[in-house]
Parts: sequence; structure tokens; C-alpha cells
Amino acid sequence: MAEHRDQWNSRTAFIMAAVGSAVGLGNVWRFPYVAYESGGGAFLIPYFTALFTAGIPMLILEMGLGQRLHRGAPLAFGSVKKPLQWFGWWAAGLSAAIVIYYSTILAWACVYLKHTLTLAWGTDPQAFFFDQVLHRSEGPSDIGAPVWPLVIGMALTWLAIYLILRKGVRSVSKVVLITVPLPMILLAVLLVRGLTLPGAMDGIRYFLTPNFAMLLEPKIWLKAYGQIFFSLSLASGVMIGYGSYLGKKAEINNSALITGLANCGTSFFAGFVVFSMLGYLANVQGVSVADVTTSGTGLAFVVFPTAISQLPALNVLFGLIFFVTLLTLGIDSAFALQEAFTTGFHDKWQIPPEKLARYFVLVAFPLSLLFVTRGGYYWFDIVDKWVCDFGLVISGLIQCLVIGYLYPIQDFRKSLNEQSEIPLGQWWIVMLRFVTPAVLTIILIMNLKTEWLNSYENYPRWATLIGGWGTLIIWIVLGYILWKTPGTESPKLKTEN
Repeated sequence: MAEHRDQWNSRTAFIMAAVGSAVGLGNVWRFPYVAYESGGGAFLIPYFTALFTAGIPMLILEMGLGQRLHRGAPLAFGSVKKPLQWFGWWAAGLSAAIVIYYSTILAWACVYLKHTLTLAWGTDPQAFFFDQVLHRSEGPSDIGAPVWPLVIGMALTWLAIYLILRKGVRSVSKVVLITVPLPMILLAVLLVRGLTLPGAMDGIRYFLTPNFAMLLEPKIWLKAYGQIFFSLSLASGVMIGYGSYLGKKAEINNSALITGLANCGTSFFAGFVVFSMLGYLANVQGVSVADVTTSGTGLAFVVFPTAISQLPALNVLFGLIFFVTLLTLGIDSAFALQEAFTTGFHDKWQIPPEKLARYFVLVAFPLSLLFVTRGGYYWFDIVDKWVCDFGLVISGLIQCLVIGYLYPIQDFRKSLNEQSEIPLGQWWIVMLRFVTPAVLTIILIMNLKTEWLNSYENYPRWATLIGGWGTLIIWIVLGYILWKTPGTESPKLKTEN
């Protein structure tokens, strides 16, 4: 029954948990390299535009839906239309898929903590990352043996997730009071050090100076919206699940605004840290900031170790600070993603949190071992691409259409305003019904076109079919099975006159 449902210890605990979910590796690992590849300062304009036209409206929608129905994504969407429980399971399943491969980055960070003690990457961090840490094979067809240091790092990651989630949201409420502010403090320490390095201001200027010509390129805008969806944990059931543990009169609008601004503010802040280091690295190499070679995971695990090695002093200390920052940022998002999926099981079959955490880890840990094999990097890259560029986009589009047109959205807005500090205007409905769906449709079409014309990273088509489309289809099938399995029905939707 809804009245016996666990609740957050306080509004502060809820906001901290929501911020912890949103502020993760995407802010330090993903945002800086997307900004770097998108022209530095030019990326900030579409990024913050995406925050206010899609990010915050979607946060309000998801937190409010969970709080109003006191259910996770599966049963919440089932309340709108019974068959939509299937969609809710699929959306929550994306969270499960993300945490399974997302744990790989935490395993990498665990291994790098050890290597930082001796700065083991030496003068060629790129070769060290791919050859000595990943032991990367020649391609996705050569999966190879498990890389045992990474297996140990993966096991420690899943153990931490289990220990945090075994007592439900009440234990999460206590953990986030440490894991949310700690990385902010560590980032501040890194920024102070970064700004004292020669060339740092060149990197900062590249980060802040917009190349307005880049704004004419549609891909920059598409990347901005994609980054907002990824970093805010949207369209994957996370915020619906977290909102479901709020009281009936909990404030939503301002909480969503705080969460969105905290997330993007952290990305902006992390940009100063990373670009100050990139400026220093460009100075050492005698090249411009735009010519420092980096892509994807290389920014955190190649470029940063390079910069750390060349620091004038305290290299080991700042290396440890950086990788501890990655771990503390990542663990909040990891247990939030798992909670989004397992909340559906608790709602439908009343399985206790400890059992849910145990069962999920026992299933997810073996699956995640694929990504710490010698060929695991390629499968990680493929699954990440499809889940983020196709899965989350499709989920977000359906979610906007369902709530915008099938749900009593005017009644929803009225109830949110009655208990919130910041009233919502009609703009919120316009964004959910028209602007965000239009943007997501364009993103989806562009992504499909790109994939049709050019195989991603020149991977074999069979690999993207299995790892990419196969992952999405598997969750469609599992979602259907979970929907049809007997259990507690979705609560009936009550409207207000």
C-alpha cells in the first residue's frame, strides 16, 4: 500500500539524492569531451538552452509523476493506460542496462587508483590505457579473457552498490550526505591547482569563448540535448522512482530547478577543471588547445593522467584526488540507476529492498563482466551509444507524448502549483507537448540517418545489431514479460475538478 511506502528522511535528502543521481561521471567524463569536440564555448549556449527547454520541464514531469502516484515508472505509466506499464518497464530497463555497463568506468577508476601511486602510465598514457589496463583486443569479435584487475574493480563496485541499497532509500539518504558534497570539494581542489599551471588560462579561454559559427551546425544542438538527457538521468525512470518516495504534499517545482541547476553548474565547474588541465597540456606539448588529441574515455583516462604526470609537484596526490572524484561521482548515479529498475519490482511484487539489491547484483555482476574482457571496450562503446542515442531519446519522446496528450496535464500542473514555491505557467505544457518532442524527433531521425549511412566507428554491422539494437530489443521483450506477470495493478488515476 502507498501509505506504508518508505519515504525520504527530509526534503534535503531527496534533493541531495536527485543531485547525486544527476551529477555523475557524465559531468566530468562526458560533458568536457562533448564540449571540447563541439567548439568549447560554443557548446555552452545550446547546452543551457537545452536545460531550460527540456531538462527542467522533464525533471518536473518525472519527479511529479512519481510523487503523485507513489509508484516507480512501470506502475506509474500503467496508471495512464494499462498497456503503458510495458513502456514503463522498458524505460526502467534502460537504467538497468546503463548501470551494467556504467560500472565499467568505475572499475577502470578503481584500477587507476592503484596505478596512480606509481604514475605507472609513464610517458604514453594512451598506450597504457588501451594496452596495459584494458588489454584491448583487435575488435569486438575477439572478446578474449577477462582482465582480472578490472574484474576485481568491478566486483568492488557492485559490492558498494549492494551495501548502499540493501536498506532502501533510508540508507541512500545517509550516503548521499557524504558522496554528493565530497566530489565538489575535490573538484575545487583540482581547480585551484589547475589554475596555477602555465597555459591554464588558454584552456579556460577556449572553454568560455564561443565560436558562433559552430551554432549553425545542427549536431552541436543535438549533442547538447543528448547530454542534458544523459546527465540528468531523464527518460530512464530514475527521477520517477526517486519522486515516488516523496510525501503527498512534497514540493516539486523548486526541487527540480535546484537539481537541474546543480547538475549543469557542476558540469560548468568541471569544465574549468578539465580545460585548465588541457591548457596546461597544450602548453607542455607546444600545440594549441584545439589540437590536444582526445576523444571519449580518453579525456579522463588518457589526457588527465598525462597532465598529472607533468605537474611540477604532488603528482600522486592530485592523481588520487581525481580518481576518487570519479568514483564518488559515479557511485551515486550507479545506485540511482539500479533503484529506478528495482523500484518497479517492489511496487508490483512487494519484494523487500535487501532482496531486490541482492538479486539484481547477482544477475547484473556476471553480465557486466563482458565489459572487462579484452574485447569489452568495444561492446561498452556500442551499448553506450545505442542506449543513450536511441534508447533514451525514444523513451523521452514517448514519455512527453504520453503525459502531454494522454494524461490530465492541466490538472497535473494545478496540483504541482498548489504545493510548490515556484508556479508553473503554460510554457511547461508547451515544452512537453511540442518543443521537447520536436527536438527529440529530430535527434532520432539524425541518429538513424547517421547510423544507416555509416556504421558507428566502423564496427561490423553484426556487432552493432547485437550490442546496440539487440540490447534495446531484449528490454522490450523483458518489459512485456514483466508487464504480463501477475502482481499488484497500477493505481487508478484520480483527477481533480
